[in-house]
Amino acid sequence: MADASTRRAHTARGVIYVHSSPAAMCPHVEWAVGSALGEGVNFDWSAQPVLRGAQRAEYFWEGPQGTGAKIASALHGWEHVRFEVTEDPTPGSDGMRWMHTPELGIHVAQTDTAGNSVISEDRVRYAMEVAGADAVELHRELRLALGQEWDDELEPFRHASDFAPVVWLHKVG
Repeated sequence: MADASTRRAHTARGVIYVHSSPAAMCPHVEWAVGSALGEGVNFDWSAQPVLRGAQRAEYFWEGPQGTGAKIASALHGWEHVRFEVTEDPTPGSDGMRWMHTPELGIHVAQTDTAGNSVISEDRVRYAMEVAGADAVELHRELRLALGQEWDDELEPFRHASDFAPVVWLHKVG
């Protein structure tokens, strides 16, 4: 049996950000996350001002390494649900971030201790191989590796709360 310090070393922490969920889906989101965590959860839902009728929530979790992947898998592919799951790095384990939008699907990124996405050497080499001498294509490949499209889509949802109203700089209609 592992002692307390060994168990702590293998415990991961992270955050689930449900950026938008239809109100009717909220209990199902809680059930899916609770199933992944192995315990019931209750989120503190609030209105998502970016999307009428949607709710948002944040939930801090703790569990064995790999729990972030279980949570992201439980929510992956849900129509109309936007979310991010983070798992902080631990000794011997990289941090991870999963971002999901209904339009783009899921993006997974390794993260450093500051939460920055880390691109592996092999991924950079692949981008260079695909792009050849085309700087625009290299830029596109690196944006894809960083999950820039997901970040761009989720950014308004991240900042929307009662204390930080959304200001639309432009709106394509």
